[in-house]
Amino acid sequence: MRRWVPEAYANRPVYIFETGGSTGVPKSRINIEDFRIDYEMFSETLSDDSFPKGSDWLMLGPSGPRRLRLAVEHLCQHRGGICFLVDLDPRWVVKLISKGRMDVMIEYRDHVISQGLTLLRAHENIRCLFTTPKLLEALCERVSLARLGIKGVFCGGTQLTAQFHRFAREELLEGKVELVPTYGNTLMGLACHKPFDPADNYSVIYHPPCPRAMIEVVNPDEPRKVVEYGQLGRVRLTTPSAGVFRNCLIILMSDSRETISAIAGHWRCSPETVKRIRTLYRMGGVEGLYPIKPPARSFRGGLHAAILATGRMCPQSTRYSCHATPRHPGRHQTR
Repeated sequence: MRRWVPEAYANRPVYIFETGGSTGVPKSRINIEDFRIDYEMFSETLSDDSFPKGSDWLMLGPSGPRRLRLAVEHLCQHRGGICFLVDLDPRWVVKLISKGRMDVMIEYRDHVISQGLTLLRAHENIRCLFTTPKLLEALCERVSLARLGIKGVFCGGTQLTAQFHRFAREELLEGKVELVPTYGNTLMGLACHKPFDPADNYSVIYHPPCPRAMIEVVNPDEPRKVVEYGQLGRVRLTTPSAGVFRNCLIILMSDSRETISAIAGHWRCSPETVKRIRTLYRMGGVEGLYPIKPPARSFRGGLHAAILATGRMCPQSTRYSCHATPRHPGRHQTR
């Protein structure tokens, strides 16, 4: 994985985060600052009444190879609190369910919940909670979070349907604790929720972390063409992060008057790499992209230096970006 680390970050601590692996071999992504930036931006959307600054947090959910544990802990620290952690291994849960060992799965779930309850009862300054929908339901079967002093619950997961959203707000949290539903994935980062509005009929609506990630629904046969509102298509995710696509951005922003050989020579990669990146950009995807050897030279020009200096590059500032399309795309409907 180190070959993916941009030269600019060679001396920085590098994190590796993985996908869940539920559809095959887990996919890995390097990360330097993105998870911190995402959650600091997310912090700005939280109410100080429901997520009081200076309050401690309980993180009850997956850690391991995912970024959640580090990200939630950073969110808590960013807001002035201490984060207490209870780990859950979702890969073990999936394996138990696939083998029909539901009794063991329930025993494991209860073990995790018991650890969480011990912390909630022992530390009265815990006012904020991160957990998954299934764990939230199991936790609320055992205790009233409102009576324990919890003010806000940050909840993420694919089980967050409109039905569960209503159930969680009205029944599990008794209408006394704020619920903030979110969604995140390894490549995109964290998608913030639309503030709760009864007029939405409990639909769970997310906003991508613009300008750090952009989502479009495109024609699968013409991936550069965005479909009309209400039409089906393939979801295209654009992540113009310096920590992920820095070398792609360098090549795409090279002077168009330069020859492929000159660009390859300057950035010390093969001419085929330059061709492949430009071809994939025109096609609208970086699927199957080979690693690019980090250049030995510094950036040329102020724009390159700006990209090097920050992971908050706005795609509107340049016409270049790198698009990643799912390897096995489903069909999605715009909303």
